Amino acid sequence: MTTNPPRAGRREWTALTVLMLPLLLVSMDVSVLYFAVPEISADLEPSGTQQLWIFDIYGFVLAGLLMTMGSLGDRVGRRKLLLIGAAAFGAASLLAAYAHSAETLIAARAILGIGGATLMPTTMALVRTMFTDPTQRAKAIGLWSGVMTAGIALGSVMSGVLVEHFWWGSVFLVNLPAMALLLILGPVLLPESKNPSPGRFDLLSVPLSLAAVLPVIYGLKELAAEGWNVRYVVSITVGLLFAALFVHRQRTSAAPMISPALFRGHGFTPALVLNTVSAFGMMGSAYFTTQYLQSVLGKSSLEAALWSLLPSVLIGAAAPVAAQLVQRGVERAYVVTGGFLIAAAGYGLLALAGTASLWLVLAACGVLATGIVVVMSQLTDLALSSAPVEKAGAASSLLETGTEFGGALGMAALGSIGTALYRHGMPSDAPAPAQETLGGALAVAAGLPGRAGDALVTAAREAFTDGMRGAALAAALLLVVAAGLAAAGLRRIRVREEAPTENAGQAGHPSPSGV
Repeated sequence: MTTNPPRAGRREWTALTVLMLPLLLVSMDVSVLYFAVPEISADLEPSGTQQLWIFDIYGFVLAGLLMTMGSLGDRVGRRKLLLIGAAAFGAASLLAAYAHSAETLIAARAILGIGGATLMPTTMALVRTMFTDPTQRAKAIGLWSGVMTAGIALGSVMSGVLVEHFWWGSVFLVNLPAMALLLILGPVLLPESKNPSPGRFDLLSVPLSLAAVLPVIYGLKELAAEGWNVRYVVSITVGLLFAALFVHRQRTSAAPMISPALFRGHGFTPALVLNTVSAFGMMGSAYFTTQYLQSVLGKSSLEAALWSLLPSVLIGAAAPVAAQLVQRGVERAYVVTGGFLIAAAGYGLLALAGTASLWLVLAACGVLATGIVVVMSQLTDLALSSAPVEKAGAASSLLETGTEFGGALGMAALGSIGTALYRHGMPSDAPAPAQETLGGALAVAAGLPGRAGDALVTAAREAFTDGMRGAALAAALLLVVAAGLAAAGLRRIRVREEAPTENAGQAGHPSPSGV
């Protein structure tokens, strides 16, 4: 006899609101240094290499430790790990705000990455355990997806506002009230949950996962920023080799960090793959639109960040509307397919942009982001519903890691297409730096007299826009293909109200401990 899962009440929804705070701040910290870097450079005088590490080490550590922390939360308790991570995130924020050297700031950013790696998968896993009713869970995950997407956009704007009115350390101090609130209310509102039979923790999988993720993320990001280089290709290759070793370890270990049984869950693997593709589409567009607003339209950094908030207006309604459609009987496969097609239409609009198309580009970004949020919210719900509840942390960490991979790959692949088209479109007699990047062309043009400088700027902006249009067409084609795969691959998937546990012969789920 099948019983309906218990519905969440006021306490669970209040707890979700508390969980949104660390999630918002962790996603904001990806972009919060955009406007603070000049102030930091003037104050701490970091070398070029140190400046890169100040900016990048947070994302690298975060991506590298997601799988470790997701699995660890399943073992020691998700609430416990969340609170430990919140304390570490708050302490590291305080250290970063008052850092007196580049080395201290780099160390603080690394600790922030460790804290962020504990917060992201544990918040999603706690959503999975608190909301067992499928309808309520879909709404909660929709909110989770919207907050995460909005945080990245808000981070750069908040950075600009704070740096303009205070000192650069203030961009880190804003983390403290939210983390303090989580530490106070978390033990009261959040239930503890963990895998009742986790087995021993596989320590060898930790360095293997780091060695698999970090070189690939590093190589992809550098390819996007610097172009093709043998060093970056080697980095990606080394990471993929370690990834193969990591997979072998998970398949042969008696207590793997990431259980292969997750991939046997009905719908988990398609959701993971399609979610990675959606991250490809989301982050790939960011490579162009940020430069377009600043270098093609000539907006200041803060102006560009404020304009970029406008597309976020559409995002808030995307996930709830998608959840409502599914609840009213529309097949999830059709909703995800529609999301991919909407995102492809956004890229189609971007492919129509000229060198003075502010509103068209903003509309394209809004349509694209709306489609991606529809896709991500539905695929996250599908993946977590398909996974055993005792593996919710590991499942969440895989989704997050896939998002990091997809985003880095999108920036690298689409950035490479745009760069190739830019170089093809530049005059052959243009100075070498101008033929490499739009930024290089603007720098060269600043030193040229009158019409010569204006002509170079015009040519560079047109070439960049041509590259953006070409990359947008390629991305639109990929998303159309993804829509077809979603329609074909998700139609037959029917997720039970509660995914089965891995314990054969045990009916239902074990109750989360502490509840």
